[in-house]
Amino acid sequence: MNSHCNGKVSDSVEDFHLNNGFSDLIIDTKKSAVVAHRKHETSRKESEDESRLPLLEAAYTSILRHLGEDTDREGLLRTPLRAAKAIQFFTKGYHETIDDILNNAIFDEDHEEMVIVKDIDVFSLCEHHLVPFFGKVHIGYIPNKKVVGLSKLARIAEIFSRRLQVQERLTKQIAMAICEALQPKGVAVVIEAAHMCMVMRGVQKMNSRTVTSTMLGIYLEDPKTREEFLTLAMPQC
Repeated sequence: MNSHCNGKVSDSVEDFHLNNGFSDLIIDTKKSAVVAHRKHETSRKESEDESRLPLLEAAYTSILRHLGEDTDREGLLRTPLRAAKAIQFFTKGYHETIDDILNNAIFDEDHEEMVIVKDIDVFSLCEHHLVPFFGKVHIGYIPNKKVVGLSKLARIAEIFSRRLQVQERLTKQIAMAICEALQPKGVAVVIEAAHMCMVMRGVQKMNSRTVTSTMLGIYLEDPKTREEFLTLAMPQC
């Protein structure tokens, strides 16, 4: 009898600690480990960028000289270094991951209606000519009991746009990343952008815009859902 009661008491104490103490400690420990890992990764990436600066600076100096410029004149003295730092910023998405920016910002929520964040500014570099393309991203998804902080959708777009890109791939990468992170019922992404490779060179068409889309899940399968997204995100169309 005593052993039976002791067993119950032990079980109760164990349950209490698990539910009220140990579980919180485990969660806090995991969070601390994740934060420490992210700080370490950030520091490592910053060190890598710093170590690559001299090579990038030298490369820009060489380009300027081969263009016939005098790299010793006042206006160009620090241009190679500034350009090196700029290209690292323009391509910083190579050093970032979805886990870095989501940062536990996915929440359980009994919401199954469409969520749209539109007119997100996006800037990227065309991988064919290394000149900019820029425009707007419209993102929609239908939650499957989980939602994400709205700013994180813009951050996901930022990660993939800060790389050498083509617009078609950028559109798909944003949609796939949201799909993998949230497992929603559907994801829709549309990008409208102007490409400087078509404006500053080549055909030189000032007012041309490129529109790309990726539809996943219910947006691909159900025309009415797709139409609702396009109407809300791009009413002018």
